[in-house]
Amino acid sequence: QQMQERDQSFGIQMLSVQPDTKPKGCAGCNRKIKDRYLLKALDKYWHEDCLKCACCDCRLGEVGSTLYTKANLILCRRDYLRLFGVTGNCAACSKLIPAFEMVMRAKDNVYHLDCFACQLCNQRFCVGDKFFLKNNMILCQTDYEEGLMKEGFAPQVR
Repeated sequence: QQMQERDQSFGIQMLSVQPDTKPKGCAGCNRKIKDRYLLKALDKYWHEDCLKCACCDCRLGEVGSTLYTKANLILCRRDYLRLFGVTGNCAACSKLIPAFEMVMRAKDNVYHLDCFACQLCNQRFCVGDKFFLKNNMILCQTDYEEGLMKEGFAPQVR
C-alpha cells in the first residue's frame, strides 16, 4: 500500500523578535536571526529573506500569509497552482485555462474572465447582471427572452 502525498498549505506568522530572548536559528540559512522580525512557518523560524518560493524566489512573508509544500518544495500560491493545480478548458473558447487564473463558473462550466459574455451578442456581464445558460450557451437576458419568443415558449397574452 502506497502512501499518497498530500498537498498542503501552511500559515506564515510574522513575529517581533524579543530583545531578551535567545536568538533563534533560521531554517533557511542556519544563521541566528538578529533582525527585528522573524517568520514562523512549518514549525520553524526564518529570516524574512530566507523564506522564499523555490520557483520565483518571491519572499513568502510579503506575498501573503500562506505557503504551499509539495515534493519537498516550498512554493507561493501562484507557482503551486501553476505546477500542481488542476487546469480545465474554457466552455466558450475551448482553450486551456491556467490553474492560477481567475475564472467564472456557471453550473459545471468554467470560463476565462474575457470569454464570459453573451455568446450571441458578445455583451460582457457586469456584477449583478442576469445571465442564462441555455443549451450550454451563456445568454444575456435580452437574447434569452428573444429566443423564448422565437421558440414559442413565451407566455400567451390573452
